[in-house]
Amino acid sequence: MHIPDGYLGPITYGGLWAAIIPIWIYASKKVKEILKASQVPLLALSAAFSFVIMMFNVPLPGGTTGHATGATLIAILIGPWPAVIALSIALIVQALIFGDGGITAIGANCFNMGFAGVLAGWGIYRLISKFNIQHSTFNSKNPDVKNTRHLIGAGIGAYAGINLAAFLTAIELGIQPLLHAGADGRPLYSPFPLSLTIPAIMLEHIFLFGIVEAVVTVSVLIYIKKSHPELISG
Repeated sequence: MHIPDGYLGPITYGGLWAAIIPIWIYASKKVKEILKASQVPLLALSAAFSFVIMMFNVPLPGGTTGHATGATLIAILIGPWPAVIALSIALIVQALIFGDGGITAIGANCFNMGFAGVLAGWGIYRLISKFNIQHSTFNSKNPDVKNTRHLIGAGIGAYAGINLAAFLTAIELGIQPLLHAGADGRPLYSPFPLSLTIPAIMLEHIFLFGIVEAVVTVSVLIYIKKSHPELISG
């Protein structure tokens, strides 16, 4: 989902820069409020984990890539707003040092993966994990059922979060021919219309990367719940 330079016009990447900056400011304030000193190393470790997992990317038609992000997993471990900071750090380092994602597109990539993907995955996880089924066999006080519900919520949240990020990427790329065209009608930036970007990007994430994201999230949570359950936020 890393968008490179030259694929987004100034209207799009400028607007997403304008959107992500106040999000970073708010997230930074929330991190200072809620993150304990003992969790700061976990924030750094989460950024490193996201950096590594996003390096395993596959080029996709339309000028972007597909990969897992670890967004929902990190949000579950340290909270959604610290996760926004962690994902953004990873994306910025990748763009500035490794050329993975464009510098002008940092705002877009951070908004898609570091904000929308995080908040969507976290919200769905919380909704499912807190849902109380009123039945004696499925009472929320049953630790096994509660644990299963948390894992299901994490898997669905991770799957939905990464697909939302991919969908936003597809939309941003697909609207470029409508926003920016030369006098001869040729696209100035991404030349691919929505009819191409949406299926090209979404099919890979729906049937591959979303499943990978869910499996990684659930697998890591199972391990952490057994070894260090105190690390899971909230």
